Amino acid sequence: MYRTKKRQITQITAHVSTRRRDSLATEEPLEIRVDGQALTVTMRTPGDDFDLAAGFLVSEGTIAAPHDLSTMRHCADLDTYNVLDVRLAPGVEPPQARNFSTTSACGVCGKASLEAVRTVARWSARDDPARIGSHVLRELPDRLRAAQRVFDRTGGLHAAGLFDLEGGVLCVREDVGRHNAVDKLVGWALREGRLPLAGTVLMVSGRASFELVQKAVMAGIPVLAAVSAPSSLAVELAAEEGLTLIGFLRGDSMNVYTGEHRLTLTGSGHGSARAATSG
Repeated sequence: MYRTKKRQITQITAHVSTRRRDSLATEEPLEIRVDGQALTVTMRTPGDDFDLAAGFLVSEGTIAAPHDLSTMRHCADLDTYNVLDVRLAPGVEPPQARNFSTTSACGVCGKASLEAVRTVARWSARDDPARIGSHVLRELPDRLRAAQRVFDRTGGLHAAGLFDLEGGVLCVREDVGRHNAVDKLVGWALREGRLPLAGTVLMVSGRASFELVQKAVMAGIPVLAAVSAPSSLAVELAAEEGLTLIGFLRGDSMNVYTGEHRLTLTGSGHGSARAATSG
């Protein structure tokens, strides 16, 4: 399984056309099974599939520690790496199957209702005493971009990065789906025994949607920052759960939508951080 694929294309610059090979981000389906039963199918970039499945199950509220998992394996008998079977530890209740397949743009498709999406978190972001300087936050987009190795070749992947409060990189994952990138990151943390992710910052390369806020809350992450806009539902959920939500984090500017109390204005340009909505 390769994260990129080559294709012959025609490139037009001004009035000149040339033929060349271009690198494309791979997108393929992954069927996740739990104890042999189909749970969901998601479109993803192959790689870190075990982390993806584990992170997905954290977001579903099914597991919270490495000992909740028994085994994970690709179904090699199907001559493919696009089917993954997760065996839960004895006593761990399996999640309810999704109603239909998810796309790389949707992490909560198939839920029967909004109430079902608001999974009960095991840890409270509201109780996390984390504080972070605005100068640290301003550095995160560049640090995340510098770690996007596959994006450099394709320009077609989202990224999610986990940082400590000093801006140190803990983990970075890429995928065609922004929710998959976060699931891969959370799954890595679970398998490393790091949950809950108290005192950390989740930085994402796109917008901050409801599903990303939910995944941050379920992993115990107190701060979520995005280079683009949040949705109204994302802001509402962040306020309810005590999560610090930052959008439009670009250059010296950022909008703090909730949890402004965790942000310390530091460094040059500190006056450009403003609270769009406090929570």
